[in-house]
Amino acid sequence: MAASGGLISRMIRAIKLESALYEEVEHDKSANTQAGIVVLIVSLATAIGAGLMSLSGGGFLSAVWSLITALVGWLLWALVVYIIGAKLIKGKQTQSSWGEVARTVGFANSAGIFRILAFIPVVGWLISIVASIWVLVAGVIGIRAALDFTTGRAIITV
Repeated sequence: MAASGGLISRMIRAIKLESALYEEVEHDKSANTQAGIVVLIVSLATAIGAGLMSLSGGGFLSAVWSLITALVGWLLWALVVYIIGAKLIKGKQTQSSWGEVARTVGFANSAGIFRILAFIPVVGWLISIVASIWVLVAGVIGIRAALDFTTGRAIITV
């Protein structure tokens, strides 16, 4: 299936929690790279918001480490979700691959881009918490799409 939009367009749709986007990337094998880029962008935004990009005191190495751990974390999280959802508690309609799960979970991270605002005094911590909850909700929507689950089963899988 061809991409029906660029990376930014898809990220915006993911942030809007459009379930059609998650169905789209589930079936679009060419979206693997885009999902990985989403994870990297969000990781970088989070690092900037947390002050890891400062010019002193290992900021660059911390940022590189943050990017590496974000990618590995995404891949492992997708694997765990796949094993739980597609193998252990799969439903009658569940036919999924690890790639489908990885793509939807990757795009579910899109709202994490708002963590770049975590440095704002007084409200930064709240923005970060809201973004994290938003990512979790998007993850449920993505898992629901990838595994053809009900919302309840997707919540259990997360």
